[in-house]
Amino acid sequence: MVDKKNQLGARVESSPLYNQDLAPALEERRHWSTYNFAALWVSMSVNILTYMLAASLIQGGMNWKQAVATIFIGNVIVLVPMLLNSHPGAKYGIPFPVLARASFGVLGANVAAVLRALVACGWFGIQAWIGGEAISTLLATLMPNWKNVPHGTAVCFFIFWLINLAVVVKGIEYIRILQGISAPVLLGVGLLLLGWAYTAAGGVGPMLSVPSRFTNFPDFLKFLIPALNGTVGFWATVSLNIPDFTRFARNQREQMIGQALALPATMTLYAFVGIVVTSATVVIYGTAIWDPVQLLSRFHSPIAVVVSLIAILLATLNVNIGANVVSPANDFSNLWPRGISTCFMGIALMPWKLLSNYRTFILGWLGGYAAFLGPVAGIMICDYFVIRRRTLHLDDLYLRNGAYEYSAGFNWRAIVALALGAGVALAGLAISGMHFLYDYSWFVGFAVAFATYYVMMQPERRAADGAPEAA
Repeated sequence: MVDKKNQLGARVESSPLYNQDLAPALEERRHWSTYNFAALWVSMSVNILTYMLAASLIQGGMNWKQAVATIFIGNVIVLVPMLLNSHPGAKYGIPFPVLARASFGVLGANVAAVLRALVACGWFGIQAWIGGEAISTLLATLMPNWKNVPHGTAVCFFIFWLINLAVVVKGIEYIRILQGISAPVLLGVGLLLLGWAYTAAGGVGPMLSVPSRFTNFPDFLKFLIPALNGTVGFWATVSLNIPDFTRFARNQREQMIGQALALPATMTLYAFVGIVVTSATVVIYGTAIWDPVQLLSRFHSPIAVVVSLIAILLATLNVNIGANVVSPANDFSNLWPRGISTCFMGIALMPWKLLSNYRTFILGWLGGYAAFLGPVAGIMICDYFVIRRRTLHLDDLYLRNGAYEYSAGFNWRAIVALALGAGVALAGLAISGMHFLYDYSWFVGFAVAFATYYVMMQPERRAADGAPEAA
């Protein structure tokens, strides 16, 4: 049930830790139903990066069955921390940066929030680069001489970046308009690509005939582990900031059902499109083409190319604002309002390098940031469910010298657990024979941080056991 005690004391509103963006959602704002959460995941899952994640598994050497299974299992796994972190958002109406104060301290929460926000900025830049690539391909279709323009894709990247900035300035609520149209049109693009692949490859049989390049199980395992880790890492960001959305849930049951039904199913179904089409490109062109924009540029029908690229632009804009601006807008709310900082950080993280090839995308980008976000998830879940047993003092989340003050606003035990969890995962890059630690970066970081935080917080847990029920 939704907590009905989310009215804050009057002194909280004068606190420097309080603003309207971070305030608990009151009853009148809690109208998200099962349908809304299912629609949210359909709109966010049906995007080009889902296609590219799945396609990269084919390019890495998997056959279609192995790739589909990897995507499905990875999304079932990430659904668990997703739902666990959803609970306090729905119960107390608080966003991720405020929830993090319970475990990291009212000031230490900035460490977790900025880490998550920086990753979102990277995703923002990646989506903006894809959108710019789509605009460049669209212009080349309409005006063939555009291909001769120096740095044409970079120019279009900045054009699409400006479009994103304009939507942010107008207000994030504009995302509701895009959510209603982007997923259906991108599903149409997927069907178009499937139809093309069926015709060009000569039927379903040839489309799915590309064998696995792994000749034995140990070789397959070497790719499966980082691929599965990357699949989990794909939504590791939203698994932390999901309270930014569940704070508007009508009740716990509806948000849980909506997410559980839509996330694994939609991700797997749309990933299947990318898997099958990419498998077909091996048959048609002799090599796997994992970028759908590059694939569309080879089509001979200008109408099909133009319509498909416009759909891609709409969907990319939708996901970029919904998944990569909402959270940083909260995380950076004290630094620069309206999420504008996200747009600039997206450029600074050089997305063109992150998308240079599938190995950089999976092993470098997804695996790298998972080493930091896994520990944050482990700490927050341990704190809320094990240490505090789902009970938070709402006023104190917005006040200095309250229950979450710890040491000058920082819970150094959480900082140590985070550093240890990330350090152990990243040690796999430096220690010979221990690379599996990095291959499992999200899982290793989560487990190490969870265990470390649990042990170090035993005095706090005993104090919580003796405290009266607050909710």
